[in-house]
Amino acid sequence: MSTLVLEMRAGELMVVNGASLRFRSRTRVELVAKARFLFGKQVMSPEAANTPSRRIYFALQCAYVGPEEEREAAMADAHRLVAEFQEATTSDMARQLLERSLALAEQDEWYQALRLVRHVMRHEATVLGLDVQTGLPVALPGQVAAAGASAIRPHLD
Repeated sequence: MSTLVLEMRAGELMVVNGASLRFRSRTRVELVAKARFLFGKQVMSPEAANTPSRRIYFALQCAYVGPEEEREAAMADAHRLVAEFQEATTSDMARQLLERSLALAEQDEWYQALRLVRHVMRHEATVLGLDVQTGLPVALPGQVAAAGASAIRPHLD
């Protein structure tokens, strides 16, 4: 049997088989049995699922590490969200990455599936002018409106 040893910092979060663990001090964790887990920045809170690609990531995360009784519904949500994203986007790259991500998830290759969705999240943030880490607008709403008005005004005169 193989084991996995993880170095966790104080305050870090880890989800193992649907249970959230927050570490109070720096520690080493040894997983000696097969487990579904994510840790650190890989874990997305429900509040952080604030864009279409981030909602896909969260649905796949729940299908992977969520409670057993919720995994099937989370995977169905992921399929629905991917279909909606693919219909709305003009990016062939995003469509292909999401299609591949679902296929990997179905093959129990969760880390690779989530990694591909993180690529789509970065792409979405770049295209929409969002912060990559939070999915929130980079500029304040007033700054965006002012910049947009000055960019349009010369064409209206």
